[in-house]
Amino acid sequence: MTDLVRLSHHHGITTEYDDPSGEGTRPVPEATLRLILRKIGVDPDGPIDGPAAPQKMEVPEDGVCHFPEWLERAPGWGVFCQLYELRSARNHGIGDFTDLSEMARIAGRAGADFLGVNPLHALFPGDPSRRSPFFPSTRSFLSPVYIALDALAGHDPADIDAGALRAKDLVDYDAVVPAKLSALRAAFERRPFDGDEAAFETFVQEGGTPLYRHALFEALSLAMSAEGHGAGWQGWPEAMRDVEGPQVADFAEKNAQEIRFHLWLQWQATRQLDAAQACAHEAGMRIGLYLDLAVGEAPDGSASWGGGETQMTELAVGAPPDVFASEGQYWGLSAFNPGTLAARDFAPFRDMIAAQLAHAGALRIDHAMALWQLFLIPDGEPASAGAHLRYPFSELLRVLAHESRAREAVVIGEDLGFVPPGFREAMQAANILSYSILYFEKEGDRFKRPEEYRPTALACLSTHDLPVLERWWAGEDIALRRELGLVGEADSDAHARERTRERRALLDAMRRAGALRGRLPRQKEMPQEVLVAAHRYLARTRAALVGVRLADMVGPKAPTNMPGTVDDYPNWRPRAPLDLSDIATHPDFRAVTAMMRFERPRDA
Repeated sequence: MTDLVRLSHHHGITTEYDDPSGEGTRPVPEATLRLILRKIGVDPDGPIDGPAAPQKMEVPEDGVCHFPEWLERAPGWGVFCQLYELRSARNHGIGDFTDLSEMARIAGRAGADFLGVNPLHALFPGDPSRRSPFFPSTRSFLSPVYIALDALAGHDPADIDAGALRAKDLVDYDAVVPAKLSALRAAFERRPFDGDEAAFETFVQEGGTPLYRHALFEALSLAMSAEGHGAGWQGWPEAMRDVEGPQVADFAEKNAQEIRFHLWLQWQATRQLDAAQACAHEAGMRIGLYLDLAVGEAPDGSASWGGGETQMTELAVGAPPDVFASEGQYWGLSAFNPGTLAARDFAPFRDMIAAQLAHAGALRIDHAMALWQLFLIPDGEPASAGAHLRYPFSELLRVLAHESRAREAVVIGEDLGFVPPGFREAMQAANILSYSILYFEKEGDRFKRPEEYRPTALACLSTHDLPVLERWWAGEDIALRRELGLVGEADSDAHARERTRERRALLDAMRRAGALRGRLPRQKEMPQEVLVAAHRYLARTRAALVGVRLADMVGPKAPTNMPGTVDDYPNWRPRAPLDLSDIATHPDFRAVTAMMRFERPRDA
């Protein structure tokens, strides 16, 4: 073992990983080890000193998250939706916070205890094509595109052509974002306050430097994009990349009102999101809004520009090669620098979590394994050149648990894919719910029985990366992957045969569990009985929470996101086929929610 390998092990960097062939291991390139060591503040040629990275997952006494008493007595359920997909007669081609309030009322009155949504993080208004909610500019602030225009005192309907935007079946971000931004600016210039300017000033003061720097980034990003430099700071002139540089200070002085506009946008977004949470509770929800936290941030966004010392630069998050992806996966996201986090007493992580839980009763952490380790890939290198870096697990848990208890918020950890040994047990000890997807909960060829599900889990049919049950049932997701060139003909045919077996296995499992009775009608489309039975099956599991996708009940049936595609498929764009006002009376919505109320009543 070389000194570099010993040093890497001491600081929590893996020096090899399993070969996807199953034969032996692959060494991590020396250049990768040296780069990661330098980034966390360690001399690659220096001695082994300083505290060692954690060698096992320890859950401290104060690292246990909030878990409500009512949920210990009886399980609950809720509804998932993508906020942008909501359609209403008053929005502007994209779901907004007023739509979120109304959807919370609808779901709450139907008996749901939570309404889950996609990440609401700030994206890039200067480049609307960057629409993935899981590739944000920053996770600490909100996307202003969700602000409801008609809730603003200064809004004039003549400022935007709402009809043209509403008519489309896909969210047209290239049209919606600039149109809404223009209307927001007009409202700000016309009547920014309605006797509540003091509240705005308090909001700005409490937001401090991080909020101001984000507003400055937004103003600068739009200006740089207009000049052809792009919305992300890595394409800007060198002088504009330094948040503390003289030219940035000069820009800030000359554009003070524009920066104030972006501060105002954050204030309005925060107020409207808070109002949606209040509506959820008024409708009877015991959890309310369930927000989603992306695993990282864009390397050229607000987070890395305004607080770059907290980010791992020159390295991106991904996944190592395995049997499912022989070349590995490159996600392109930047991650926190564990060395800097510790030096700052974990303030950046604490502030990020607090920003989410300020508006929610539950938080889903995407790729929760990041609390323990992340696979980091040097810029410009293949995923096979990456290495895992260990994070201060116990300390991060303490912060997360403190914020969870302070806000009485439930925490869910998305633990799909490769899960390190012992991680789920640590999650359970920390009161972090696991994620159980019906499609994947199998033992060999059979679906797990309801009593075999983990009680400390949230169970659901699928996620935003998977097809709704109707498309899964028909194998349309397999055909689409083949059409998009994501799988070859032979693999596609094999997957189709496997789906036929899975469909039979699911029917058998549902019948054995008493979730489905009687003969199914002979028809090409999936019968409503199967949709209801599948959710009844989940409702009867031991999982503490069950989530029902709005898309499964009313649509859109088209995939939310097709992993492996960028421009070949309209990811994050499909809109609901019906208006919010028609959801509560839709036959599938009524059938599924009535069954959920019966199986998981609030008064149990």
